[in-house]
Amino acid sequence: MHNIIILSFLLTGLFATVNVQAQARKIDTTASFGNASYRVKCTNKNESENEVLISPKGFKEEVRDVSITIRGQLRKILVDDLNDDGYPDLLLCVYGGANGEIGNIIGIASSGNTSLTSVQFPDIYRDPKLRQGYEGHDEFTILVGTLQQSFPIYKSGDAGTPIDSTRVIQYKIVNGNNGGQTFKVLRSYEKKG
Repeated sequence: MHNIIILSFLLTGLFATVNVQAQARKIDTTASFGNASYRVKCTNKNESENEVLISPKGFKEEVRDVSITIRGQLRKILVDDLNDDGYPDLLLCVYGGANGEIGNIIGIASSGNTSLTSVQFPDIYRDPKLRQGYEGHDEFTILVGTLQQSFPIYKSGDAGTPIDSTRVIQYKIVNGNNGGQTFKVLRSYEKKG
């Protein structure tokens, strides 16, 4: 009888832990900037394909909800005016890779508070200077109308061994050559410790 009670407690604890982990991954939040806001919902059930529902609120014209499919898991959202038009832009921080350590941004910019447009985030692997020592573990933050990406720098040829430095890359949303918007690197630097 005593073994059955212990087993019951263990199973109850196991199911409670699984339930808490499933709830922790789900995103349902609203981020505001001035009078406008974005409600973002994502179940994060499948790392290879997740649907994200974005509901803009407080725009001059009725802007419809947007549904996009992402690869990876949505971990957080950021909102700020990154293209200097006075209206909020939405950044989805999506993580994937073998252990979910590679970060990426899906940008959605407000165009004059009347419509939304996608913003192209650059692939770090295409820039030899920025990718040197890159193995993921990205952190994304907002700093005075810019996006900052930071990650530990790893020794070349020695995967898994970080050096005592972090690379910081600062981006701004600008108009691209094809009429769309893109993230432009403003500067990058390394900081010790």
